[in-house]
Amino acid sequence: MSEQATLILGDSRYELPVVEGTEGERAIDIRDLRARTGHITLDPGFANTGSCESAITFIDGERGILRYRGIPIEQFADGPNFVEVAWLLIFGRLPTEAESRRFSAELTAHANLDEGMKHHFEGFPRSAPPMAILSAMINALSCFYPELFELEDDDQFRCAAARLISKVRTVAAYAYRHSVGKPYIYPDPKLRYVSNFLHMMFSQPYQQHICDEAVRDALNLILILHADHEQNCSTSTVRIVGSSQANLFASCAAGVCALWGPLHGGANVEVLTMLDEIHRGRVTPEEYVRLAKDKDSKVRLMGFGHRVYKNFDPRAKMLGEVAERLLANLGREDPLLDIARKLEEIALSDPYFVERKLYPNVDFYSGIILRAIGIPTNMFTVIFAIGRLPGWIAHWWEQHQGSVTRIARPRQIYVGNTEMDYVPFDARG
Repeated sequence: MSEQATLILGDSRYELPVVEGTEGERAIDIRDLRARTGHITLDPGFANTGSCESAITFIDGERGILRYRGIPIEQFADGPNFVEVAWLLIFGRLPTEAESRRFSAELTAHANLDEGMKHHFEGFPRSAPPMAILSAMINALSCFYPELFELEDDDQFRCAAARLISKVRTVAAYAYRHSVGKPYIYPDPKLRYVSNFLHMMFSQPYQQHICDEAVRDALNLILILHADHEQNCSTSTVRIVGSSQANLFASCAAGVCALWGPLHGGANVEVLTMLDEIHRGRVTPEEYVRLAKDKDSKVRLMGFGHRVYKNFDPRAKMLGEVAERLLANLGREDPLLDIARKLEEIALSDPYFVERKLYPNVDFYSGIILRAIGIPTNMFTVIFAIGRLPGWIAHWWEQHQGSVTRIARPRQIYVGNTEMDYVPFDARG
């Protein structure tokens, strides 16, 4: 007999099944709780609520572990290939050489946007936030491929996934080019995924941007490390929207909107702002840490702490090393990296942060790397979205294939007025 949990409500006892995952994660199954007891659970922020069973990503926040389909994230550090990791997340295994070649060829074939889509960019003011354009244009893509609304077999799904992953970088690059008044640069079929994106971002007519190998590897790794992270805000949004049987494009566009929030996708911009403030001499790293510990201060040490990790975010360790290596390869120095290292050193030796398990997270170094590559800060969250797209696609498809698909519909505890009568205008005080 499987293990049971006992819930006591007044004089009644209820046996609830205990579910255990492959890595030993345990959950009390309450899906029939309201029907059996008349009660629901209250869990603002869903910190203790499992919304699904998933085979895509495993996180152990206490031990600082992140695995994609069982593979430790650290194993993607050398010779990173974002396209291979995207396949792994979406299809559940590493691709064969033939599958990798075919998928890469599909990405190359679908990199161009329909010429009609160019006119949509012109409708946005140059000051439009790139994330707003990205979300709108992903939705617009669905209008050009209505045959991919209903994805009932693997081939259709692979085609839709390839189109989204390929075109999202073109949309992102065109959004940037529009914002600075530069002509759109067509994708180059001879270039690989990351190099092609940087070509579309930075090339000029008759003067192609040549991507340095160290830059390509660094941006590849940033995309890989952002590719999935279990049931975060944007991924949960994709699943919730997808639970209504919304198509893949609409669901991923909703994910972009969720990622847009500064508490989710915009945190590395906040880190850079903090580092730049320190660099400009307003405050020393030591003073900034002291202010961050002061309850009466509004200062926050950005890039430290994580909702899930109570140990080092493994992605932060990897990106810290990449930042050092990239700047050395480019022959540059960045004072913000020196400040970041100093903040990390101070915080990790301070009992205040150690006791609260506040360690550097993925946002702490990613902004420094993107800055070194030349990505403007208003495009940082767009890069995050490009990286996270394979994870969104994987979760949408996993849910779509599930044997039991129910529309997401959380309950609430009502705390408003009790029943009252409508009062006409002339009788109101």
